[in-house]
Amino acid sequence: MSNTNNSAKPINLQGSAPLLSVFNMPASVRFYRDLLGFDLVQTDDKSERKDDFQWALLRLNGIELMLEPRGEKSCPKPITANAWLDRHDMSIYFGCKELDKVYTYLSSNGVDVQEPSTTSYGFKALYVRDPDGFLLVFHWPESE
Repeated sequence: MSNTNNSAKPINLQGSAPLLSVFNMPASVRFYRDLLGFDLVQTDDKSERKDDFQWALLRLNGIELMLEPRGEKSCPKPITANAWLDRHDMSIYFGCKELDKVYTYLSSNGVDVQEPSTTSYGFKALYVRDPDGFLLVFHWPESE
């Protein structure tokens, strides 16, 4: 049974932060921090190797994302990104108006990215995969 009265919500959520298990923590930290512009907010801070954390929280414009390494012992890395995605269906959608600018920026930095296209639900979207093959979608209503 759904409750449509906002004041009677039993849980007052204040945001969300997807947790991605990644195979190469330094590469993932550099991708999200250095390329996409996230701030590295907090880490386990126990690593002596640069960007090789056991856990990291990143933030950009109120968007939070957590990363943790996925060890070879607990889950051997698949040969291809598609094999990984077959086991882990997840994508992250970011609201973003300047898709053509994002496309130019990412492609000029060597990222394999498709040109923005129109979705079946009326959004303009740009699709890209992070270093572990997670799908990132930058999108915005085409009518705006």
